Amino acid sequence: MDIFMKAAIDEAKQGLCEGGIPIGSVIIKDGKIIGRGHNRRVQENDPIMHAEINCLRNAGRIGRYRDTVLYSTLMPCYLCAGAIVQFGIKRVFVGESETFAGAKEFMASHGVEVINLNLDECKQVMKEFIRKNPELWNEDIGEL
Repeated sequence: MDIFMKAAIDEAKQGLCEGGIPIGSVIIKDGKIIGRGHNRRVQENDPIMHAEINCLRNAGRIGRYRDTVLYSTLMPCYLCAGAIVQFGIKRVFVGESETFAGAKEFMASHGVEVINLNLDECKQVMKEFIRKNPELWNEDIGEL
């Protein structure tokens, strides 16, 4: 497995250990992780603290994002996809989109290359979480 997706999965597992939703993300520049994050909506009582947003926040101001690559364990939602498009990130690797379809077409329509790795590990973590926490999951995706 790609070391960067492994780092995103580690972030997702950290979020789960904290009592949150197991979605993780890392951002790469020049072959190095410059930011990492996980969904912290529950932990911070913050409705927009999705993994990708947390990751971008932790990367800080880097000026130009066009030379970065974002990894996420789950297909980004429209909120996160909007940030990806806004910052000009041109490539996103995704762990899976089976449990949540997300905004792939939106990103693609704005020139973002979206590579879905369709990883069993990512699917299993999300399926188990959704099975155990359906109400929290539905809140996270706006379907409560």
